[in-house]
Amino acid sequence: MSKLKQSIYDVLKGKFLVGEDAFKNWPIILFVVVLLLFMISRSHSSDKKVLKIAKLNKEIRELKAEFVDTRTKVMRLELESEVQKKVAKRGLLPSQNPPKKIKVVSKNQD
Repeated sequence: MSKLKQSIYDVLKGKFLVGEDAFKNWPIILFVVVLLLFMISRSHSSDKKVLKIAKLNKEIRELKAEFVDTRTKVMRLELESEVQKKVAKRGLLPSQNPPKKIKVVSKNQD
């Protein structure tokens, strides 16, 4: 068996973890495991943020649509014809005579 083939078998069998020189491999293995755990936690965190952003974008679209609907209703209510209909129910009607301008003349003009 060649040296390369034997070293591959040793890695697959886990001899590098329990062999004579195993203690020099453990710090690197622990470091890699910590890095992997950190990467997994950051991945989950970013997934949560992406979902939250999507939810907030949906809520923004809904609120914009509600705003447009409300603004349209308000603009319709502000029309003169709508105001006349509302006040006609209370007995107020538009004046039949046009308004007249009143001029106030001061007596102390010199």
